[in-house]
Amino acid sequence: MRVLVTYSTKNGSTAEIAACIGEELRAMGLQVDVRDVGEVHDVAPYEAVVLGSALYMGRWRKDALRFGRRHKDELVALPVWLFASGPLDRSAEETDIPPVAAASELAALLRARGHRTFGGRVTSETKGVIAQSMVKQGRGGDFRNFDRIRGWAREIGAALQAATPIEAR
Repeated sequence: MRVLVTYSTKNGSTAEIAACIGEELRAMGLQVDVRDVGEVHDVAPYEAVVLGSALYMGRWRKDALRFGRRHKDELVALPVWLFASGPLDRSAEETDIPPVAAASELAALLRARGHRTFGGRVTSETKGVIAQSMVKQGRGGDFRNFDRIRGWAREIGAALQAATPIEAR
């Protein structure tokens, strides 16, 4: 089974989450492409899609939303999962954070099988005035939990494997 893990990122943190998901799915025997949404022009070669976006000011990135809407007709026929990266604290580990409004609407539009919010990262290398202000105030850090990310990827992989005959994998 061929799976697309696609993402929108500003500073690379969400790309690293997507890469982790892709690695875990590959370890489960799935064929996986991990690509920025701007590089994906056709979803026809794929049998499942994981779409992620960084969260900024409580919003998904526009290019991730456009990707979902542009490919709606194809994606609605595939198993799709959504993820977000953004809370700059440990809240994503302490509770299941629901998708922001636009992601919730996209999930309904695509009939997504699930959504997960993971912690984000803000460091001295992160671009933006707000990010740099947070770092100066000592509120920066890497709040991603890669064990949790890998666990979610294994859930996706198990669902895909359960729906796919062994000879088709």
